[in-house]
Amino acid sequence: MPLTVEERDQLLAGPHVAVLAVNAGDDRAPLAVPVWYSYRPGGDFLVFTGRASRKARLIEAAGRLSLAVQRTEPTYRYVTAEGPARLTAVTAEEVQEVAGRYVAPEGVEAYVRQALSEGPEMVAVRMTPERWFAADAGTA
Repeated sequence: MPLTVEERDQLLAGPHVAVLAVNAGDDRAPLAVPVWYSYRPGGDFLVFTGRASRKARLIEAAGRLSLAVQRTEPTYRYVTAEGPARLTAVTAEEVQEVAGRYVAPEGVEAYVRQALSEGPEMVAVRMTPERWFAADAGTA
């Protein structure tokens, strides 16, 4: 059964790991990798990667990506979003926002310091959702 926008946003507010998928070329399956993310309703998704990573190169080449987020406990729910993506400079506030979803509170500051010590090697990936699929597979 399809999720409402409110149910979709509630699922995305949880600290689930997303799977990012991006076109890897005509003779390859899409690259699909687990990522930490943040999402504000009505806004963009935000993830991080290394500037020189394969993931970053493919995102730049494709100009778009998909993210899939799932809840595995009953009832099973999922959300996928697809849209244009761009690489931008990363800020301490953004790293803190994403890390705060996944790292214990006492470890967030150290995580942010370590992540930012990589300097311009770390970039933010912003995806503006254009297409959504969201469902609860446990309801009829």
